[in-house]
Amino acid sequence: MPDDHQLAAHIAAAAAQRLLDLRRRHPEGGKALGARGDAEANALILDMLRAARPDDGLLSEESMPDPARLGQRRVWIVDPLDGTREYCEPGRDDWAVHVALALDGAPAAAAVALPARGELFSTPDPRLAAAPPGRLKILVSRSRAPALAERVAARLDAELVPMGSAGAKAMSALRGEAHAYLHAGGMNEWDTCAPVGVALAAGLYASRIDGSPCAFNQADVKMPDLLICRPELAETLLAAITAERMPGD
Repeated sequence: MPDDHQLAAHIAAAAAQRLLDLRRRHPEGGKALGARGDAEANALILDMLRAARPDDGLLSEESMPDPARLGQRRVWIVDPLDGTREYCEPGRDDWAVHVALALDGAPAAAAVALPARGELFSTPDPRLAAAPPGRLKILVSRSRAPALAERVAARLDAELVPMGSAGAKAMSALRGEAHAYLHAGGMNEWDTCAPVGVALAAGLYASRIDGSPCAFNQADVKMPDLLICRPELAETLLAAITAERMPGD
């Protein structure tokens, strides 16, 4: 049997291939492709996890949450297709597959696949590239960049870089294409667990925007904010976030 790291990577790769095959058969894109991609990738991932780890809990964006998971130490948290909007747009590559195991609420094994780029990042030891040169670059949501990020960027004279999937943004920071990823305003555990797990394993900093750890397998699956960044920038970014936060951020 594969260990948890190998299993996360294997399942993410299998779902990535399924999504690529489906996209090739429907190059026109559109919402129907996104719905089918979500459903097929979810079925594949859950079938593989149930076969390999039948006693573990499961939490997926595309399935009803099972309250039994709250009493389990080991819970797989998956987003079969993160960035469905981008997946539906021909030519875009900023969509991902997230597969992670949370152990006692913290990521223990994780994989993020970027199928359209042919890339797979997984624990235990993903490689962290050197920081990009020049001006501070902060990745933000392509569709709903938070006002907080705009204020933080103004304070730090940083450049905001919009991108789709949370996994794509986190892996862009890992690849050395940006210094940080900042989000405030609505995500869930399946959006963040695998990216946080891979980011932490690579040596990046990851937390909520108040500096508290990201906790998973909670009764409330919402995780509305996130900071992933180069560790040497964490103090500076958290201070700027604190200075610029307003009620509702």
